[in-house]
Formats: sequence, structure tokens, C-alpha cells
Amino acid sequence: MKKYLDLNKDSGIESYEISSDRISVKFKGSSVYVYSYQSAGSDNIEKMKKLAQLGDGLNSFINLHVKYKYVK
Repeated sequence: MKKYLDLNKDSGIESYEISSDRISVKFKGSSVYVYSYQSAGSDNIEKMKKLAQLGDGLNSFINLHVKYKYVK
């Protein structure tokens, strides 16, 4: 997994891994959550991928839009 930059140093995300149709997110002190096209929608996954690569905004986006839409 790739370390999440967390530009503002205010995120609960530790690292992430991007696949073609999903993103896996490791939260600090927690498990890895997998969000897929099927569980969260392709638009949301693509936005999450961009935010992960930017290193900012991913935690907020998850909380506001896809919080419980994970595969596992």
C-alpha cells in the first residue's frame, strides 16, 4: 500500500491502494476497507482515487459520500 500524504496532517487515513475498479483504504489504528465500483459507484471511486493521489480530502469524502459503502 502507498502512504497517504495527508497534506494538512488532519486525516484518519494511513495508506491506500488503487486498482482498476476499486480502492483499498487503511485507516489509522483500524482495518483496511475496500470500496469498489459495485459497492460505492464508479464516479465515487474515481473521485477517491484522485483525492488519494493528491493526498488531501479523502477522509472527508469518505465520511460524506461512501462511509458504509465498502465491500469488506
